[in-house]
Amino acid sequence: MSSILINALLSSCHDPDTLFNTLCWPTDSWPDTERVEALTTFIDGIGKLPQDTFLRKVESIIWTQCLPLLLKVSNGDGACRGKRVPDGRAEITIAVCRLLSVCINTLCDTAVSGRVARAVLPSFQLPDGETEEELPGQGEGRLGIDVAIEAMSVILPVLSSNEELTTSILSSALSCIKTLPDALVSKITVRLIFTLLNCYSEDGIASKLRFILEDLCNWHKSDSPNTDSPVVTERALLCLTTLSDYLFSPAKLQQHTLSQSLSYTRPDPRRSLQFWRILQDGLTHKDNVSRKRALYLLKRCVALSEDEAVEFPSSSVSSEDNDEIIFRWAPDRCKLLREFWEDYALVMETLEENQIHVVRPVLNRIHTLIQTAANDSQGVSLFHPSWLLGVYQRMFHSENKSVMREGVDHLLELQVLRRPAFALAFSQFILGPFMDVMSESSLFHRTAGQSVGECPELGVKLQVFMVTFFSSLPQENRGPVLLQLVQRLGSQHWCAVPILFLSRALSHLPPCPLLGPDGLQALREVLRCTMITHQVLLRGAAQCFLLNSALSLTDVTLVTLDDVFSLLVHFRADESLRRGTPLWNQLCDWLADSEGSFRPCVRESADGTSTSPERETVRGYVQHQMELFLRVPASTDQTDSVPDPGEAELLAKAILLCVDIEGRTQRSGGEQTTGVSGGMDSLLRPLLDTLSRLHTNVYLPLRKTDKSLQLLLRLLCHSLFKKEYVFCLLSHTEDSVTVSMETLVLGVVEPIQEFILRRLSGELQELCDVERAELYLSVLKEAVLMYSVLEWNHSKVQEAYFPRLLRYVLRTLEIPSVAGQVSRAVAMASLAMTCEVAALGVFNLQSETTILLVHLSSYFYSPAPPPAPPLSLVNFNQTLLKPPTAFVICHSVSEQGPLLKDWGRMAAHFIRDQWTCLGYGRRVGPPGPLELPRASGSLQAAIEALSLLPSGLVLPVLDFMASMLPQVALSEEALCVEAVTVSWKLVLGLSSNPHDFWPTLQGFVTMAFHHSLLELTEEQAPGLTIAVELMELSQAKTGVFNVLIQHCCHTWLPSDPGSEGQSQSDAMFSSALLHLDILAEACVYGPVFRRDQRLIQEVQVYVERLGEECAANTAVPSDNRDDQFPRVCVVAFLSRLQPSNQLHERLMEELVLCLLKKDEAISKSKQRYYSNSLQHRVKNRVWQTLLMLLPKLRGEFVGTVLGRVFEAGFVSNQASVKYLIEWKMVLILVQYPEHIDRLWACFSVDQEKTKTSVCTFLSVLVHLNIIMPQLKEKAVQWRKALDVILQWCFSHNFSVRLYALLALKRVWGLEGARAEAEGGADGLGGLATVVKACLHQAEAMQSTGNASKNWTRIQDHFFFGVFHPVRDYSVETIFYTFPSLSEVFEDEWIPPWKFEKLVDFSQSASLPLRNPVPDLSQIQPGDWIQQDKGDQDGEERWAEVQKKMTPWRLGIQEQEPELGLVPQQRAARLGKLHSALLVVASLIDKPTNLGGLCRTCEIFGASALVLDSLRHVSDKHFQALSVSSELWLPLLEVKPVELADFLQLKKREGYCIVGVEQTANSQSLKDYKFPEKTLLLLGNEREGIPANLLQLLDVCVEIPQQGVIRSLNVHVSAALLVWEYTRQYLPTTGVKSD
Repeated sequence: MSSILINALLSSCHDPDTLFNTLCWPTDSWPDTERVEALTTFIDGIGKLPQDTFLRKVESIIWTQCLPLLLKVSNGDGACRGKRVPDGRAEITIAVCRLLSVCINTLCDTAVSGRVARAVLPSFQLPDGETEEELPGQGEGRLGIDVAIEAMSVILPVLSSNEELTTSILSSALSCIKTLPDALVSKITVRLIFTLLNCYSEDGIASKLRFILEDLCNWHKSDSPNTDSPVVTERALLCLTTLSDYLFSPAKLQQHTLSQSLSYTRPDPRRSLQFWRILQDGLTHKDNVSRKRALYLLKRCVALSEDEAVEFPSSSVSSEDNDEIIFRWAPDRCKLLREFWEDYALVMETLEENQIHVVRPVLNRIHTLIQTAANDSQGVSLFHPSWLLGVYQRMFHSENKSVMREGVDHLLELQVLRRPAFALAFSQFILGPFMDVMSESSLFHRTAGQSVGECPELGVKLQVFMVTFFSSLPQENRGPVLLQLVQRLGSQHWCAVPILFLSRALSHLPPCPLLGPDGLQALREVLRCTMITHQVLLRGAAQCFLLNSALSLTDVTLVTLDDVFSLLVHFRADESLRRGTPLWNQLCDWLADSEGSFRPCVRESADGTSTSPERETVRGYVQHQMELFLRVPASTDQTDSVPDPGEAELLAKAILLCVDIEGRTQRSGGEQTTGVSGGMDSLLRPLLDTLSRLHTNVYLPLRKTDKSLQLLLRLLCHSLFKKEYVFCLLSHTEDSVTVSMETLVLGVVEPIQEFILRRLSGELQELCDVERAELYLSVLKEAVLMYSVLEWNHSKVQEAYFPRLLRYVLRTLEIPSVAGQVSRAVAMASLAMTCEVAALGVFNLQSETTILLVHLSSYFYSPAPPPAPPLSLVNFNQTLLKPPTAFVICHSVSEQGPLLKDWGRMAAHFIRDQWTCLGYGRRVGPPGPLELPRASGSLQAAIEALSLLPSGLVLPVLDFMASMLPQVALSEEALCVEAVTVSWKLVLGLSSNPHDFWPTLQGFVTMAFHHSLLELTEEQAPGLTIAVELMELSQAKTGVFNVLIQHCCHTWLPSDPGSEGQSQSDAMFSSALLHLDILAEACVYGPVFRRDQRLIQEVQVYVERLGEECAANTAVPSDNRDDQFPRVCVVAFLSRLQPSNQLHERLMEELVLCLLKKDEAISKSKQRYYSNSLQHRVKNRVWQTLLMLLPKLRGEFVGTVLGRVFEAGFVSNQASVKYLIEWKMVLILVQYPEHIDRLWACFSVDQEKTKTSVCTFLSVLVHLNIIMPQLKEKAVQWRKALDVILQWCFSHNFSVRLYALLALKRVWGLEGARAEAEGGADGLGGLATVVKACLHQAEAMQSTGNASKNWTRIQDHFFFGVFHPVRDYSVETIFYTFPSLSEVFEDEWIPPWKFEKLVDFSQSASLPLRNPVPDLSQIQPGDWIQQDKGDQDGEERWAEVQKKMTPWRLGIQEQEPELGLVPQQRAARLGKLHSALLVVASLIDKPTNLGGLCRTCEIFGASALVLDSLRHVSDKHFQALSVSSELWLPLLEVKPVELADFLQLKKREGYCIVGVEQTANSQSLKDYKFPEKTLLLLGNEREGIPANLLQLLDVCVEIPQQGVIRSLNVHVSAALLVWEYTRQYLPTTGVKSD
């Protein structure tokens, strides 16, 4: 109802009471919004008249009408008589609050308004532990928080005089900001705090602002260490942005500066350190709206400082406080600072784009200005380093890896870090965000121009940066910073590549005493935890770098030798710290140089006293540790478990280091090393004394014997360079330490062997003794192998010791006892160890030990007792029973758990040991196959064992199956298939466990592809189907196919055939014909790996190229998992084939046909292949192999396939493939010139088919000078070449003409053939004139622009210049030089040294390995690449062009009569309807966007479009896109400075303010339901919606995106939202379809 009608009714109504009562509604009813508005207008009208009698009724309206109704709205059940709350909840709330405001203003009673405020205030105070989501109705008597906000906002204007109440309201509002959901925080800020400040005078504003600022800063300060700090920052920034007009008022602050004594001085947030912390946290916040607000506040601070033109902070600030000042301003340097902050804001805004080509151009600005601002004449930096950190942190958090990489590179090259102050300020940033981003492996990919094996560019920069950074730090800060950095390495997960290069960078730091005990402890954590899952080689390399770092950075005066050796024990001998390597020698030198400087250890003597030596030496430390190691408590009746071997490992390393240190010291002093033996003897004497008494002293504590044997075992393992026992003493004669060790141990080897044999022969009865037996057997094996060359010891071992042990073992196994399960396990382990030693050839064939082992098969194949079948294999897969009852009695409950856990392991090893014995028995047992029942039964038992054993223990089973499968393959096909299938599933299950996967895979390949099985046909062989799956697995796991192809090549063509006859060798080789697919796959093998896999491989190549510089290359054996190895292996295999051998000849020919078929299949596929794609690489590999095989092929066979070679020339190929095909054609014609006529026939093919492919055959003619000497009738052939070339010199295609002119020049230059042709009967006639004219045209291209450049380039190209097809024919040219010159990716280049590493590679005169002439390898790749592109269809480029037409109804003649009407009237005349959508574009300043937006709004029926100025309408760019739509759409003008008031006005009118912005709480456009009264606020093209307007939005809507570009054009974004609104209200707005 209109206010005019109410006023008219009041003026004519004689009884206002009746009207008042009529407009009121019953308490239990739900009024319509119109009724509430009518009552509001009525009371407002009454309030203008002097009628005091209604005041009590007005007050009753508040308590009986307004507040109860608001409570019903809050509870959501204003259900009166079962009615539901209307959908217009917001409208009724606004109407009731307006009524409440009118009532309060009418009463003009602060007491009443205070009571109302106190009634609403409890709604802002949530009970402890509850949130707004948990209290939708706020309970009985409590309003909903959104309703309470609206109610309180209309009460606040009359409460400004009540200081206590307003302070309480303000405190409650700030508390709600901290606890309420995000959607309500903005509403509280705008509706309460903003309204409250507007009601105060200047003094009240100042006090409230101070209260708010202090509360926000304290909140942020108290929560900064917590995980919720991003939320705190986000909400603090929202409040500060809302209050920015109050906080940054230049006029007020200028006035306050002149009169500082005034009490109402507004607070200056710039003076608060915490304010700047909030702002800096906001600049790096994950939410883009928070970043925008922070940048807005920063701009306001800079603008305010410039307007004030005073120094900030003032000179009165103490020097101590100067360190805490983040923002400075100097009026005399105003221009410089303003430019800096403008560029800083530009950089931060640009980083929002996440596009590297946008970001990179602005980075140089920040770098230049940092240098300028840092070089202040007074020595005080105007720019705090923390601002720069925000730039880098934004780049580090970018979604675009290129931007992230650019940020890292820029930081690493930052010269300002050479200043100590900046370096110190950056230190925590380096330890935090920088270390976080360095954990990203993708940053370490090699850059363009780097070759495989080079150190990545980032790795080089990181090394230089670390040296510069630590050198720039103040001396007293270097140690703490380095300690924190190392602790970061051990406190989070790191991939192998980042930690490798970080370790490398640390190893290059200048030597300086920085690390103490805490530093060594941090390094131990890195070694123990961080790198445990990394690839072995990379882990070993990182260990080497870390040890180098420790040696150069440890402060030896702060650490003890115990700290040092506790660190050294974590460097594994099989990965990094191995005797004889440069790293070991470097460690020895460091210990020798530091000896006497270490902090002394406190030592405890046997009597319990503590002493500390004056000078700590390595020898003294080792001697003391030896004493402690062998000092054990007296033995008890209870058997102890085996001690932890870690202590023995540490002591063994210490002993060997001590001896090597003394030996190197003697050699450096020119002394003889004879003292090494004496030095070692004195160190090992306590150990040797103990070992010498093992067999005789029965009272020796068991723990002492265990520890002694553990130490001996570790010493024997570490002292040897290589475990090549066949030459055990001869290979170590030059190592005095090893010789001394063997000499000393030789004196105690007999009591050791006697003791171990005695213990193994029945004394080990308990579960913990199984691990002890493993120790005994390991020591015994080392001793036997080491001293097997000594006749007296060897004789005793094989004639006395082992026969006695074997008899006991067989007796124990043949008489099973339930109580003797441990004895059986020990017996089987002893038997397995004996078989392993015997397999190495230690025992003589006539020795008693060998005789006993030969009859071992009788134990496993012995007939079963009755009732079992006669051939039942009862001794296969024997299992152990549960531990005997005595075990439970002998051990306490606390010890039973760990021991019982080992029972399963012991049972598994028991079965594994059985198959070790069975495998040896098959090798040395009776020759010939087993009977079929026994063979099939054995294979069935092996399959069963695979299911029983853990994956890591199956190798002996696979080894046994390899000998069984050939015997039953023909008769038991199903059983063989089952065996191979089960084994393959086992291998697949281990693919994620590299430790067990590779040995198991090797065993599987040996078994499934045994030479006997390879000879079977496809139907008979069980492994052929698995070969396909194996090759598929190799596409994802590099190195898998290497195992198969290496095994097959060695099987088919052994490098050492030995005594095998020719017939047997031919039979083995003939099986290769059945597996041609394996060879063909190897020829083209080379999977395209993911970038992360490729990175690992490239970094491994880098480590390998370090050579001996990195000890990991010596310690870690090469695994041959290079993805180029299959091709190298198969090329080596093919190089050894002999054309004279018919089988070899047949294999080569069938392989050539198979490869040609592969090439044709790719060529015929419709899928276009691109440069360096997988298809391109396969074709390139095919032709490389075909080219390599050419000299070995028969002439007749070459003639049969030549047609297919020429056919391949007609295909559109990549440049590298094209060159190989052309080369092959030239070589065929040189070797078989009789086929020259087939080349001329290729030029007679239909030109439509040849197109630009004729360039291939013209390229062959360029090399006619090489073919011509082999031809008959040279003049005739030369004339044919001339005729063919001339017809292509006039082709319409430029590339063809260029090739033809080059061929013409080369052919015409053949003097001998030309002279012979000219002297013929017919001569050349006028042909010479034509040729010379063509050549003159080619040379006269100087004035034709790019034509001249292309003519020069093609002549200088390697294929037509330096390259000689015959002279340069070599493996190096085919596989390395050609790919590198034809722009094939570097991972396709196979260097010659890879072939040289293979002993199987066979060089010959027809196929040399290296190119005899270096000319070709010294040139650079040319940039002439033939482009085989057809002409584009002229019509295709117009296919997608949209054709627009102007509707004839709206011609200009018809528009003229309508121009006198307002837009709504004009639209109504055409029957057009308007929606309630209001589009606000006051922030947009580009006329083109505004014109297009006007057109969109008019088409979809928006109610109005708001602009910042109506002058845009007359702009020609506006009119070009609006196409007269401004004539039909209402346009309003609202300046940007007026937008805040305009939006609040529209809020009060019931509009929902919707913004297009990506925030953490944005709603997706596809899910959002627009209210009918919607105001759409559009942001600026560059900055979006200003931060001070964001809090006025009711909702943010974002458009779902899938691309890389972050944002749409503002007009496009608006069009999408306007259409979505129109679509939702399409039935009601009457919009017509286009």
